[in-house]
Amino acid sequence: MTGRSRRMLVVVLVLVGATGGLLAHWKTNQTLGRPGLKLVAQPIFDSDGDVAGTNSVFLPENVLDCTSEALSITKLELRWLPKDTTYGRRLYKAPDGFQAMVNVVLMGTDRTSIHKPQYCLTGQGWHIDQSEQTTVRIQRPYPYDLPVVKLTGTILKDTAGGENLPVRGIYVYWFVADAALTADHLQRMWWMARDLVTTGTLQRWAYVSYLTMCSPGQEAAAFERLKQLIAAAAPEFQTTAGTRVSTTPVRADSAARP
Repeated sequence: MTGRSRRMLVVVLVLVGATGGLLAHWKTNQTLGRPGLKLVAQPIFDSDGDVAGTNSVFLPENVLDCTSEALSITKLELRWLPKDTTYGRRLYKAPDGFQAMVNVVLMGTDRTSIHKPQYCLTGQGWHIDQSEQTTVRIQRPYPYDLPVVKLTGTILKDTAGGENLPVRGIYVYWFVADAALTADHLQRMWWMARDLVTTGTLQRWAYVSYLTMCSPGQEAAAFERLKQLIAAAAPEFQTTAGTRVSTTPVRADSAARP
């Protein structure tokens, strides 16, 4: 090994050691931020009926004309996600047959609880046909636009007659922490890294998702129903609100003035 190679090796080892020391310092001295959601001392169960967690994310039982039932957490989720992950999950049903599943995953000190939702959907057999960023108008505690990603997907379902028929899915999700809202996975990661470096606080992010299924051609109507459900339910369980928007109409004559 030449002298130059030895010097480069020393530099690399010093940088690796310094990086490891810095990460260890952050992990030891970091403070876990507050969630942007309500937590309750209510157990949530796995698919065998065993307690998967003594606390859960609060989700209202009744929203608009929908009743709901609590859903279990799968064994696969419990095996793959960190032990300090907190969950909330309900299936909402309206009298006319409309249904929507709401799922919340809240991280603890291990940030790997939260990941890109697209991975889970494709892993469950969904084909994502369209992805778009949009907003849902929330009226409480004041009017604001909740940023969301809307995914439109297709999956084949077996019928009683043995046919495989396409079913469309409307999947809406966003991320929330204390005083922070975004639908952008990269922005969430940037904010989390920024706060950890500048304040020593690890933001406690949650991933909130809504899923409803419909027949091909009914996607627009299904999305409208989903937006109504989100607008009514989000203020009940989410403590973080977005930037207030003005609801005062602009007069046409005043808008035309120079």
